[in-house]
Amino acid sequence: MYVIYSKTHNRIYIGLSNNPKRRLYEHNTGCVKPTKPYKPWFLIYSEFCGSRPQAREKEKYYKSGCGREFVKQFIPR
Repeated sequence: MYVIYSKTHNRIYIGLSNNPKRRLYEHNTGCVKPTKPYKPWFLIYSEFCGSRPQAREKEKYYKSGCGREFVKQFIPR
């Protein structure tokens, strides 16, 4: 589970991947259509989960209101 941030557009994207660094590269090279217009992206948080279903649950939490409030503390000022 990972969280990336676009400082130029003040946007957060939350996703899951078994390799967040590779996935960040894909976001920054325009391979991911929803994030392409908001490049560049920076990895601000990642969390290892034991299984894909656990990662999906974490992703859903961080996309909720409480989870987004937690993630905001990692946004660089």
